[in-house]
Amino acid sequence: MGFKTFIKSKKILSLLAVLTLTGTHLVMAQDAAAPATAAATGDAADAAKSAMWTGVEYYLLLFLLACVVIGIVGKILKVYDLTRQIQGKSELNWNGLMASICIVFLVVGLYGAYWEFTVQGTETLPEAASVHGVKIDEMFNVTTGITMVVFFITQILLFTFLFRYRHSSKRRAHYLPHNNTIEKVWTIAPAVVLTVLVVFGFFTWQEITNSADAKGQPSSINIGVTGHQFKWELRYPGKDNKLGAVDYRLVTADNKLGIDYKDKNSTDDLQADTMYMPVNKSVRLNILAQDVIHSVYMPHFRVQLNAVPGLPTFFKFTPTITTADMRNRLNQPDFEYLLYCNKICGGIHYNMKLIVRVVNVEEYQQWLSHQKPYLTDALKKDLKMASANQQKSITPNRLALNN
Repeated sequence: MGFKTFIKSKKILSLLAVLTLTGTHLVMAQDAAAPATAAATGDAADAAKSAMWTGVEYYLLLFLLACVVIGIVGKILKVYDLTRQIQGKSELNWNGLMASICIVFLVVGLYGAYWEFTVQGTETLPEAASVHGVKIDEMFNVTTGITMVVFFITQILLFTFLFRYRHSSKRRAHYLPHNNTIEKVWTIAPAVVLTVLVVFGFFTWQEITNSADAKGQPSSINIGVTGHQFKWELRYPGKDNKLGAVDYRLVTADNKLGIDYKDKNSTDDLQADTMYMPVNKSVRLNILAQDVIHSVYMPHFRVQLNAVPGLPTFFKFTPTITTADMRNRLNQPDFEYLLYCNKICGGIHYNMKLIVRVVNVEEYQQWLSHQKPYLTDALKKDLKMASANQQKSITPNRLALNN
């Protein structure tokens, strides 16, 4: 038995040695690379930040080291307790010691929660830049506030009870097998709170996803957003403000979106590399995907919706803060709104993003007038070559999922 234990301990020590060497190697490699990065980019601050990230192995070693230290301290206390018993003294009050540790855990945990709010809490997104985003933030804040109150109350009560009612030979525990009143309270109270939150969220989501334009209001600006590995393709309508139909069978090197030019609304569609939107105007994103599931994610506007192959979806919202105004509010002259893919869609998923700019109506109209039509000369030639083969009528897209 002793030999097997020794073998196991040797394996553990070997594993620790490997992790130590790996972690040390990563630290040294990053320390050596940091000056080179700073010299290449001219930004020593970024190099210092990159050197701080030392890999999972490093933090695993720190965790194991903390466990070893705690184990050693426990052994020292055990030896000290045995020494006291040999000397005829009273043994350590282990129940009191564990109760005191619980109070330490409570204090450290509360400080950790305070640190999360004061340090990481300042790294949250700025104010919502859309009408519906304000409502989403309100819903999030209400939910967070309720859960935080419950968190602090339950944790303080938990550790306080562990300390206050620790084992003692001077009293006996009260045995309470069942209490209907307590059961009703901790079942009904959370159910009521959760029901209120769910109903509140349901009506908020219904209001956000309402697809009907208000009477007397101009129709929404249509923008086609198509995702593929690993890029977003944009399409703007012409003067008719209508996007033409698309069909995957028409996708070619020149017609990368598969636009069906038998649809009269397709001939004036425009292409763009940057998404422009006029401020305080309703925008409808018509979302498609060509290969795998992507996700349209614009965090500053509180917009996120999946792009599913073969299943058109859309999302309507109204931007309220221009890019220039947000730059002033954040004091970041180079700030840009971004459109991300929020699905892990492949190896270069992290690079699938697009600049989004919110401008006033005049700037938007001026920018739109400079965009080139999607129907290029090369595409016209391609259509003439393929016209003999296109005998079947193209079925229009199905209705959007939340239409």
